[in-house]
Amino acid sequence: MTAASTTPALDVTDLQVAFSHPRPAVRSIGLRVNRGEIVALVGESGSGKSITARAAMGLLPPTATATGSVQVDGVEVLGASERELGAIRGGRVAMVFQEPQTALNPVRTVGWLIGEALRAHGRSGRKQLRDRAIELLTLVEIPEPDKRVDYFPHQLSGGQKQRVVIALALANDPVLLLADEPTTALDVTVQAEILSLLRRLRDRTNAGILLITHNLGVVADIADSVVVLQLGEVVERGEVTEIFARPEHEYTRHLLDSVLRLPQPSDVAEPVAEVADPTTPVLDVDTVSVVYPGRRGQAAFRALDNVSLKLAAGEVLGVVGESGSGKTTLGRTIAGLIAPATGTIRVDGRDVAATRGSALRELRRRLAFVPQDPAASLDPRFTLEESIAEPLDIHRVGTRAERRKKVVDLLDAVRLPASFATRLPSELSGGQRQRVALARALVLEPTLLIADEPTSALDVSVQADVLELFATLQRELGFAAVFISHDLAVVERVSTTVAVLRAGHLVETGPATVVLTHPQHDYTRRLVAALPVPDPVAQRARRQATAAL
Repeated sequence: MTAASTTPALDVTDLQVAFSHPRPAVRSIGLRVNRGEIVALVGESGSGKSITARAAMGLLPPTATATGSVQVDGVEVLGASERELGAIRGGRVAMVFQEPQTALNPVRTVGWLIGEALRAHGRSGRKQLRDRAIELLTLVEIPEPDKRVDYFPHQLSGGQKQRVVIALALANDPVLLLADEPTTALDVTVQAEILSLLRRLRDRTNAGILLITHNLGVVADIADSVVVLQLGEVVERGEVTEIFARPEHEYTRHLLDSVLRLPQPSDVAEPVAEVADPTTPVLDVDTVSVVYPGRRGQAAFRALDNVSLKLAAGEVLGVVGESGSGKTTLGRTIAGLIAPATGTIRVDGRDVAATRGSALRELRRRLAFVPQDPAASLDPRFTLEESIAEPLDIHRVGTRAERRKKVVDLLDAVRLPASFATRLPSELSGGQRQRVALARALVLEPTLLIADEPTSALDVSVQADVLELFATLQRELGFAAVFISHDLAVVERVSTTVAVLRAGHLVETGPATVVLTHPQHDYTRRLVAALPVPDPVAQRARRQATAAL
């Protein structure tokens, strides 16, 4: 074995990064990623994962003070000049970003983007650059690479865009890949494909991979070893099977205990009969289709096609499916934000699309919407009291004193202190903002709540807290809910029934636990099979069994 091959891809020793705050952002961090090894860096928001990765790329901001040592392929990053860092970035270390849509210039073709990465490291020649771009697209298993090299990012699917981002990272044969939440924005089936691709690329290139993630199912599927961060410090490290089977630190145990799992099929009875339709449904979706007109001569796109379902008072309907399946379109159509092309949607017996005037105003009081990103739904200039009370102001409900009491009561219901009423959204954590968004949605006491991916951006322990809060409030207040998510375990935990959408079609529906443990439709079975199990031994056995089929 050569000296080069024994040099770690990444060697971090006693790294400390401080800003103006008295407490360092990361303290005494030590970790190593060998060639051909996948190391998972896990921890909640604020634990120091991203700062550690930025240090490895030489991308710490000027306000940061860093000490210790960060070596990539034996070359020191801390204290390196801009010229030296330019050679390290891309040439020795490269980043695979979380959101491919923002990482790819929308006005440049895939071939141009890859060529730019190659030109930055001295490669030239139009034909040579194009040939290398096609070679890289082939490596990341993009179909018809000689054609898609001329595509723009918007012409690719989400999974294909992530593959292009990986191709860009591999352009100059780095020894280290930093993968920052590379599957967070992807569906479970596409996530499984990207994880499989990363494993194959590791085997083919012998690059080391530092995987930054909060998804412990992904860690169980792909990682060789794990480093657990809490508040900027390493609290535990070890082989992935050992960490999952015998975690020693209380924080690691807390993270693992927070992970939701689907029940085992053997623990759930198979369906014996169809669930009866509710006689007086809160929500009645009857043969609804939604069609978006085509642009520039393109054919119209049918986002929903003859979807029918019903929801009784106090029930929670989980809606699952891949991107483009129609989940969000269904939620927005139920909320009256999109008009159906055909069919009707009734809430409490009223046709949403046909209701006008004061009747529509009253209907809107009965509907509430919790968006995916609470930060985008809360006015940054409003205090929490102003944000929560705004629907009361719009509908002229109660006196000022009564509204203030309602806000305090709701803050208490979502387990936030009354003192938070004067805070701004920027002063809250992600989980706290989601609690405020839930309080705002419930302030008018709706009969139907629509929640679109309300926990997808949260850490596992925060997600568990928010889901437990949601379930408690739903039981106590008795509202019906449509819960949209790509996370099957989350849907199983909170839902009474589930609807599975594929390309705008409703392919399966029934009791949530039964459908997700004994799926009848092939598409549902594929969704369930693609969900990684947070157990390294069980997950790898599942993967091998699937590959053998």
